[in-house]
Amino acid sequence: MNGKVALVTGGSRGIGAATAVRLAQEGADVAITYVRAKEAAEDVVRRIEALGRRALALCADAGDAAEAAGVVDRAVEALGRLDVLVNNAGVGLLGPLESLSLADVDRVLAVNVRGVFVTSQVAAPRMARGGRIITIGSCMTQRVPGPGGTLYATSKSALAGLTKALARELGGRGITANLVHPGPVDTDMNPADGPYAPAQAGATAVGRYGSPEEVASMVAYLARREAAYVTGAELSVDGGHAA
Repeated sequence: MNGKVALVTGGSRGIGAATAVRLAQEGADVAITYVRAKEAAEDVVRRIEALGRRALALCADAGDAAEAAGVVDRAVEALGRLDVLVNNAGVGLLGPLESLSLADVDRVLAVNVRGVFVTSQVAAPRMARGGRIITIGSCMTQRVPGPGGTLYATSKSALAGLTKALARELGGRGITANLVHPGPVDTDMNPADGPYAPAQAGATAVGRYGSPEEVASMVAYLARREAAYVTGAELSVDGGHAA
């Protein structure tokens, strides 16, 4: 990926941070976005720069349509081009159906669906042939193991239709669009030693949590030239959660 530029939304921690660093290891310059974790974002920038690549941290809320759109131009202005967009920013809100407010619905859909749509909409015209749009979904689009996931599963399931439509719309320009479904992954939001970890790990075929780096490796494959014939696909990195 030498000479390529990637934008990873929500790249200050977890899967986003691991993805940003992995793409830099592959040779890309990388811009990341964050909302509150400024210090963590700056640490990711330092890790990328230590690899000899350019890096940039941009404060932007994926739930704000103007910010979600504007971050693309900010990244291109700073780094000169855009080849890979990784739609990673997302919010998880679990709870009984009757406990969810309309404000909850609006916030989750704004970040997890509208933000992805808007950023992809603005990014696509800026990409040349060989561009990549890679979105992070969830294993809960394929199997919801218990109650409480109605809103989150709804938001992530919408990304399947968006990804397939993007693949059709952009395929003639040589731009691919794919969706990666992580299973339970050890992050600050869902630690492998947390109270819900035994049940989540037990729902997988391999009996364990995944690492952010394992998900990042799939994103890196999809971003490379060798994945040019993979588009409109849903790829699971879930330890057999959907098996």
